[in-house]
Amino acid sequence: MDAPTPAAAPPGRRAALAFIFVTILVDVLAFGLIIPVLPQLLKKISGGVLADATVWHGLFATGFMVMQFFFSPIQGALSDRFGRRPVILVSNAGLALDFLIMAVANTLPLLFIARLLSGATSASFSTANAYVADVTPPEQRAAAFGRLGMAFGIGFTVAPVMGAWLGTVDLHLPFWVAAGLCAANFCYGWFVLPESLPVDQRTPFSWRRANPLASLKLLRAHPELLGLAGVSFLMAMAHLVYPTTFVLYADYRFGWGLDMVGWTLLLVGLLTIVVQGGLIGRISRALGNRRTLLLGAAAGGVGFAGYALAPTGYWFWAAMPIAALWAIAGPATQAIMTSRVSASEQGRLQGAIGSLNSIAGILGPTLFTQTLAAVAVNQVQGPLAGASFWLASGLVTLAGLLAWRITTRT
Repeated sequence: MDAPTPAAAPPGRRAALAFIFVTILVDVLAFGLIIPVLPQLLKKISGGVLADATVWHGLFATGFMVMQFFFSPIQGALSDRFGRRPVILVSNAGLALDFLIMAVANTLPLLFIARLLSGATSASFSTANAYVADVTPPEQRAAAFGRLGMAFGIGFTVAPVMGAWLGTVDLHLPFWVAAGLCAANFCYGWFVLPESLPVDQRTPFSWRRANPLASLKLLRAHPELLGLAGVSFLMAMAHLVYPTTFVLYADYRFGWGLDMVGWTLLLVGLLTIVVQGGLIGRISRALGNRRTLLLGAAAGGVGFAGYALAPTGYWFWAAMPIAALWAIAGPATQAIMTSRVSASEQGRLQGAIGSLNSIAGILGPTLFTQTLAAVAVNQVQGPLAGASFWLASGLVTLAGLLAWRITTRT
C-alpha cells in the first residue's frame, strides 16, 4: 500500500537534496555542452569525412555505455562501503580530467580514451540516486527523484544551445567550459556536500558483488525488484527514440529543418521540467507510487502512438503534453524499488539499474535507427512511417503491463 501524504521534510534533508540537485545539474550542464560539438570535432579530426566521423561517433557512444555497464555496480558498491560523498567527488574529478583531455585531444585514439573515462566516471549518477534514497523517506522519493529528473531536463535543454554557440567560436571551447564546470562541482562538493550514509549502515566492499552479473543477484533476492528493473530497462530503451531518430524522422515526415527541431526539443525539455519539477510530487501524493507509475506508462504509450499517427507537425505538438506525462513513471519506479532494500544496499541497487540501462543504451540506438532506416528505404508513408515511435509505444506499454502485474502481487 502507498503511504498517505507525508509531513514536510526536515530542513537538513531539504538542504541535502538541494546540494545533490546542484551537483547533478552542473554535471548534466557539462555533458550537455558537448552534445552538439562532439560529432563536428570527430569530423574535423578524422579529416572532414562524414562517413568516418559517423563510424567513430557510433564507437564513442557504444564505448561510453559499455564503461557505464561495468562501472555502475562498482561505484554503487564503493558508495555502500565508503559513503556517497567520496564516490561523487572522485567522479567529479574524473569528469573534469576527462573533459580536459578532450579539450586538448588532436587524435581520435586519445579522444576515444577520454570518452571511455567519461563513461566510467559518469556512473556517479547512480550514486546520486542512492544519495536521494538515503535522505528521503519512501513516501517522498517519487517527488525527490522527479527533482533530479528536472535537473536533467534543465541541463539538456539549456546546455546544448550554449554548447552550439561556444562551438562557433572554437570546437574545443565547450570542452574547456565543461572541464571548468566539473572542477567547480568538485570544489562545491568538497566544501558543501554532506555525507548521506551513516557509518553504521555501510557494508564491506567485495569485487564478487561489484560486477554487473553479480549485481543481478540483488535484484533476484528481493520480491518485485527484478520485474521492476525490467520496467526501468524497457522505459530506458523507449526513451532512446528521441536522441537516435527524432531529428531524421522530423525531416522525413514533416520536412523540418534544424530550427523547428530545435524549438520542438526545447518544448520537450520544458514540459519535462514542469512534469518532474512540479507535477510528480502532487500526483504521487494523490495517487501513490504504484498508480503514478501506471498512469505514466499509459501516458507514454498513448503519447508515442500519437507521435506515430501525427500527419503534420501540429499534430505531433498536440501529442507532446500527453507524452510528457510519461516522465512521472521513472521517479515512481525508483521510489518503489528503493523502498524494497535497506540503506546499506541502495548503492548496489542503483548500480544494478545503471548497468541494465547501459545495456538499453547499447541496444536501443541500433534498434530505432534501423527501424527508421527501413522506413526511409521503402519510402513508407502514413501512420507506418512512424514505426520507430510505434516501437517506443509498444515498449512503454509492455513496461506498464509488467509493472501492473508485478505490483499487483503485493
